[in-house]
Amino acid sequence: MYHIRVPAPAESTPLILDLLAGSSGAINVTVLPGSARFPHADVVECDLLPEVANDVIHRLRDLAPGRTGPISVDRLDTAVIRVDDGSPRPTVSDHEIAPVWEVVDATIRFNATYTFSFYLLLVSAGVLAAVGLLTNSQILIVAAMVVGPEYSAILGAALGLTEHRRRPVRRGLVALGIGFGLAIVVTYLFATAIHGSGQTPRDFYLGFRPVTDLISQPNLYSVVVAVVAGIVGVVSILQAKVSALIGVFISVTTIPAAAAMGVSAAYGEWGETRGATEQLALNVVILLVVGVVTLEAQRRFWRARESKRHRTGPSDHRPAS
Repeated sequence: MYHIRVPAPAESTPLILDLLAGSSGAINVTVLPGSARFPHADVVECDLLPEVANDVIHRLRDLAPGRTGPISVDRLDTAVIRVDDGSPRPTVSDHEIAPVWEVVDATIRFNATYTFSFYLLLVSAGVLAAVGLLTNSQILIVAAMVVGPEYSAILGAALGLTEHRRRPVRRGLVALGIGFGLAIVVTYLFATAIHGSGQTPRDFYLGFRPVTDLISQPNLYSVVVAVVAGIVGVVSILQAKVSALIGVFISVTTIPAAAAMGVSAAYGEWGETRGATEQLALNVVILLVVGVVTLEAQRRFWRARESKRHRTGPSDHRPAS
C-alpha cells in the first residue's frame, strides 16, 4: 500500500477528489483545507492499493499541470485494516503488482548522485577488496562488493539510455570512470606500500591465490552471472526487493576486479592486470546493456498489461486478511 500527499490550490482540490473517488483503490481520503504554507494550498492525502497506485499517481501528476505541488509517496510495508462498519473492504491481488514508475525513476535518480561519499565508498571498497586479495579472504571480498556503490551509477546510466537523455548517461559513465580510476590508484599505492614493507602474506608470494585467480580470469560463467545479476537488479528496484538487490551487489565482480588491477600492477604481474581489466569492463558493459534491455522490456510489459486491464475491467481479487 502507498500513502500519498498532494498539495494543491483550492480550485484544484475538487478535481483531485473526483479522480480519487473514481478509483476503487483509493481509501482513507483526507482533505486539509489551507494547511500547506509556502505556497499556500490545500493538502489531500490518501492510501492507495498497489493495483491502482501507478495509474492514480500518473493521472494526479498530469492533472492541472503546473498547478499542483510535488506528490509525496510513501510505501507502507504494513497496514492493519479494521472493517466492521459496512464500508468497502480493501482487496489484495493474487498477481504481481505493477511498479509505480514515478517512484522507480525517483529512486534510481536519487541513488545516482555522485557526491564525495560516492567516491569515498568506492575507494574504501577497493582497499577492502585489496586486503581480501592479499589474504585470500572471501569475506572481505564480499564486504567490498556490498560497500561499493557502483551499481547505482550503472543503473542511472541505463535509465538515461531508456529515456534518451544524455546527461544522466554521461554523468553515470564519468562517475564510474573517475570512481574506478581512484579505486585502482589507491589500491595500487596500498599494495605498493605492503610490498615495500615486506608485509605481503606468504601464500600470496607462493602463488596460492584462489580468490585472485577467480577475479582475474573472466569466462563464460562471468557472463552468465553478470546477465542474471543485471536482470535481478532491475526487478528488485521495480518491486522494492532490498534483499534481492543486496544479492546483486555480492554477485558481480566489479570493485574486486578494479582492486585486482591495482594489486597485480603493484606486484608487476601484468597478465593478472590484463585479466582483471577485462573482467571489470565485461561486468560493467553487461550490467549496463542488461539494465537497458530489462528496464525497457518491463516498461513495455506493464504498459501492455495495464492497457489490457483497462479494456477488460478489474481482475479478480481476494479479500485482504
